[in-house]
Amino acid sequence: MNWLTPEEMAAVMLSMKVSFWATLVSLPFGILVAHALARWQFPGKLLLNGLVHLPLILPPVVTGYLLLMTFSPVAPLGRALESIGIVFAFRWTGAALAAAVMAFPLMVRAIRLSIEAVDPGLEQAAATLGASRVWVFLTVTLPLILPGILTGCILALAKAMGEFGATITFVSNIPGQTQTLPTAIYAFLQVPGGESSAFRLVLISIALAMGALLLSEILARRLGKRLGGA
Repeated sequence: MNWLTPEEMAAVMLSMKVSFWATLVSLPFGILVAHALARWQFPGKLLLNGLVHLPLILPPVVTGYLLLMTFSPVAPLGRALESIGIVFAFRWTGAALAAAVMAFPLMVRAIRLSIEAVDPGLEQAAATLGASRVWVFLTVTLPLILPGILTGCILALAKAMGEFGATITFVSNIPGQTQTLPTAIYAFLQVPGGESSAFRLVLISIALAMGALLLSEILARRLGKRLGGA
């Protein structure tokens, strides 16, 4: 990407870093929550489902504001985390957290639909043979839902890379530190002569998003065929 300026390249690389860690850290929680919503019955299940999908309904700025009020250095939780060296506000880690929160519903939904498509009889058969719930999940459910997990991860990755409202509210738009692709596009559009830089980043954003969607479809189909033929 020699046609990008150092500032543009920094925004692209930071976006990739933020979206990668947002997806990776979210994955175990996404699988757990999706499995709970698909298979478990417990008080507050509807509330959990609502909370998981709330970021899709709330204005992203509201989500960013709530994150700022929760994890800022003046908030109790923010101070406690800062005392052990974990800082989110106005850091790239905060951008990753905001992206993870906004992308989490897409990940959970894809994995949940995949779990619900698994025949419960297969899990029950393994359980009757003496397998524990964890072993049943690892040996029966998990292999069958791999296409859903893969789709959820790629969709979350693409969503995290395109997150704007929550990110700029929570961690601002600091070049080289918290300036991701969307916030860089916004910044370039605010200055005279920045249209060309914004246009280049828009093209990269479209290419990355379309590539992620196509890749998720291709990989999910291939993995589905392998599992179907196994």
